[in-house]
Amino acid sequence: MDSPTRTASARAMCRPRSRSSFRPVRIMKKSADARLARMARKASTTTYFMQPIIRKRTDDARGFRADWRFWCITVAALATMAATAALGRWQLDRAAQKEAWQATVDARQAQPPLDGAAWAALPAVAPQQGGAGAEQGAQPQVHGPAEALVHRAVVLRGRWLPRYTVFLDNRQMQGRPGFFVLTPMQLEPPAAQGTVVLVQRGWVPRDFQDRTRLPEVPAPAGTVEVRGRIAAPPSRLYEPGGGSAGTSGTSAGEGSSRIRQNLDMVAYRAETGLAGLAPLTVLETGGPEGGLLRDWPVVDAGVAKHHGYAFQWFGLCALVAILYVWFQLVRCFFRPGRQPAPPA
Repeated sequence: MDSPTRTASARAMCRPRSRSSFRPVRIMKKSADARLARMARKASTTTYFMQPIIRKRTDDARGFRADWRFWCITVAALATMAATAALGRWQLDRAAQKEAWQATVDARQAQPPLDGAAWAALPAVAPQQGGAGAEQGAQPQVHGPAEALVHRAVVLRGRWLPRYTVFLDNRQMQGRPGFFVLTPMQLEPPAAQGTVVLVQRGWVPRDFQDRTRLPEVPAPAGTVEVRGRIAAPPSRLYEPGGGSAGTSGTSAGEGSSRIRQNLDMVAYRAETGLAGLAPLTVLETGGPEGGLLRDWPVVDAGVAKHHGYAFQWFGLCALVAILYVWFQLVRCFFRPGRQPAPPA
């Protein structure tokens, strides 16, 4: 038996509908020609805006176009490589010169020691010319026979002249400041008549409590024997006031101060009256003596430093070449394709 609700629903479905309740379905019909024309317009618009991208991809597939940026980078890279390579070759040339000089020094040090007779052929320090207008602090030029004796081992026999001893200030040895002690030696007459050699006897510390106090330096009387190597005059340090005054405020040329910053060989000859003063000095070797240290630096031309500089310049040249080839050539011809994105 049917329920009342189901019966009512069946009756409503069987009831005829009114004419106003029907809504006609409007069907849009378009011709195929109009649809094709619209698709053609869309395709032409897309092609117009995609032309730069298509042209770029075509150029990338064929190679690359050399524009003004490419040529600027090329010129800059070539100029940098040429400059660094030239600097590397220059450092190698300097190293070759230093190696030749070091070989000459080593050969001189290996020769037998000279005696006092070798000093007889050397010209004495020339007196200063030009009067008051002459250049102050100019050391005599070491050349000719004198230059050929530098770094040679030598054995001297003579007597000390301690009253002419000078102390060069602000000189270091083993990292400590102090004095270089220089004392002239009068050679024996049979070997070199009247020749005086300035001997760099060693280094002594300075008394910082009393800066004018000088240490006692042993200077035995009579004939002594000194072993060492021939060297140029002591190197000059910067001196405030142009080197016209000594450490104690007096003129260095008058000899009133035994402490001085630098030693002018010409002025020293004039103040001491040593007419036979040789243009070279002698570095006394051996162990410590009476507080004198003789830890002189080893003669080294510094060849390894130039080799290191050359390696840096050539390395920079190779780096520029590698970067240029990679970024300007390899990446333009062989660009890796894009990998598809992994699925989410």
